[in-house]
Amino acid sequence: MAPRRTQTPRHIQVTPLAGPLGAEVSGVDLRELDDAAFEELRRAFLEHQVLFFRDQDLSPDQHKAFGRRFGTLQIHPFLTSRADEGHPEIVVLESDERRPFVAAGWHSDVTFAECPPLGSVLRAAEVPAWGGDTLWASMTAVYESLSDSLQRLLGELRARHDTSKTFSRSAYPSEKHVEAEAAPKVEHPVVRTHPETGRKAIFVNPAFTHRIVGMKRDESDTLLGFLYQKTTLPEFQCRFHWEKNSVAFWDNRCTQHRVVADNVRAHRRMERVTIDGDRPR
Repeated sequence: MAPRRTQTPRHIQVTPLAGPLGAEVSGVDLRELDDAAFEELRRAFLEHQVLFFRDQDLSPDQHKAFGRRFGTLQIHPFLTSRADEGHPEIVVLESDERRPFVAAGWHSDVTFAECPPLGSVLRAAEVPAWGGDTLWASMTAVYESLSDSLQRLLGELRARHDTSKTFSRSAYPSEKHVEAEAAPKVEHPVVRTHPETGRKAIFVNPAFTHRIVGMKRDESDTLLGFLYQKTTLPEFQCRFHWEKNSVAFWDNRCTQHRVVADNVRAHRRMERVTIDGDRPR
């Protein structure tokens, strides 16, 4: 695993949370971010892969404005949003005793698209007194932990991504569903190169990766299962405990994440904007 760089910021304070990824940022108001602080924040984002902020009371417009500083915002094709309030870019992830967690399994967002997201900005609107934390895993760290031989093999492979395990299932907790025959299907490299840092990362996930192209089903399942198991190891992870108005901003190109579905009866409402990305290479 490559060592993480350290920098002394001039405008913001960045405190790493774990070895492979994650840092908490203080001394910043995301509603009033000047160009110098934004540039430091962008560098910290690329270095730490997921950033966390406390006490960010963002309005919907301010939430969207921060996301737009990194690119255009996505309108999710399946998840519930605030479209009826004029904010179709803001996805609502809400759970309680009647509504199950949507993101309780490891995944990268929307990898069934030709150009999956650059990243997402998630704000905690309502959180339980305990539980409901989120885990992130560095797929860069997972890749760098592998042998040279396995890295070379994976670098030659492609995988198909679709919605067969999620939004094509009628039982899946989302606002809309799509029949499997009509669902989006796309191929991506199993290992992608980050367009800004040049570092390589594993780019398959249990939610949306269907199989490795050109392999028999049992071969594909075995190799994918090995990579998925690596994601679950704590040495590749960080964990964040939410408070109201906490914000997480993660790089979808090199991480996976999942909610810890422990306090499932409590009300939890999260709001997310997602930034469009590029085609994985």
